Amino acid sequence: MKLAERVGRIKPSPTLAITAKANALKAEGKDIISFSAGEPDFNTPSNINNAAIRAIENGFTKYTPASGTDELKDAIIDKFKRDNKLTYNRSQVVVSCGAKHSLYNLAQVLFEKGDEVIIPAPYWVSYPAFVLLADATPVILETKEAEEFKVGPAQLENAITKNTKAIILNSPVNPTGFVYSFSELEALADVIVKSGILTISDDIYEKIIYDDVPFFNIINTRDEIKDLTLVVNGVSKTYAMTGWRIGYAAGPEKIISAVSKIQSQNTSNPSSISQKAAVEALTGNQDYIGMMVDEYLTRRNYLVENLNNIGISCMTPQGSFYVFPNVSSLYGSSYMGGKILNSVDLAGYLLDEANVAVVPGVAFGNDDHIRLSYATSIENIKEGVKRIEKAIVNLEK
Repeated sequence: MKLAERVGRIKPSPTLAITAKANALKAEGKDIISFSAGEPDFNTPSNINNAAIRAIENGFTKYTPASGTDELKDAIIDKFKRDNKLTYNRSQVVVSCGAKHSLYNLAQVLFEKGDEVIIPAPYWVSYPAFVLLADATPVILETKEAEEFKVGPAQLENAITKNTKAIILNSPVNPTGFVYSFSELEALADVIVKSGILTISDDIYEKIIYDDVPFFNIINTRDEIKDLTLVVNGVSKTYAMTGWRIGYAAGPEKIISAVSKIQSQNTSNPSSISQKAAVEALTGNQDYIGMMVDEYLTRRNYLVENLNNIGISCMTPQGSFYVFPNVSSLYGSSYMGGKILNSVDLAGYLLDEANVAVVPGVAFGNDDHIRLSYATSIENIKEGVKRIEKAIVNLEK
């Protein structure tokens, strides 16, 4: 049977694939330390769980409006006002089955054959796939480690053509963990407004930031860019709710209405129970976030310091729960039965020889690096670094 051509444009998510392989090895009895999953290792806070239990007990288990309940939309609107100084109404907000779903639906609504979408690299692995599945062309802008992997205004302006439809911006960035400052966003906004292209702002890690680094959305820099911007967020990372599958997008009513229309046909509504839980997440006690961020900070500091101590160059991320060390100095090394030429080879070596799972940087558009998630216990991190060090020592130049 011949499959649709679009299936061949994309590859399975490498992060999910590596996580699945690590889990399979664990099931076989192997002691795997996994740095692969982009998923908080904390439990969902009890107040959120209790809200879901109440929803079940009260029979809130039926269909809701396809674009989400008014109650949750209002909670999202209040969150935008409180945290981001952004103002929206219900018709400008759509609730989806995770931020990934929101991004996919936006791509389906906005992009088509002939369109170009600018994606700074390193990028989250799914951005190019969303564009390709919409028949459009991803335009990858390579950024420099010395510039914290951030795209600058001149680079952006040079990449814009008559076919450019949008740019996808993510801050804090997955996989690098760096955060765009107000002035950096302001400079990009000048180019975007002048060109009239759209911005899709993926803010999913906005609450996971360290060292008093402030978070800004690009809309905060100038009023004119609001009508050109789609803001995407969700509860997965901030509230340890990955499995609940609630994300949301806000932006111009015409675009959000189109997303709601598509969503009514591809999934209908997000889970009714998860929506009740998300209301509690956004409106309830927020202290849990600080506790998680403090723990992530401890892990980040240990991981960065000790990777550098064993000879792996690792910059200090400002947010998210990832490090993106440069491992290109190891390329060309040999071991019994093989040679390491790139990030895929190194990731395979670490999994097979050290029982440590990492994600090759090529999946994020930068083959000189690997990504390690520190959304795992400090004990796992310490043991994982020891295993990585031992594996590196065993390599032959």
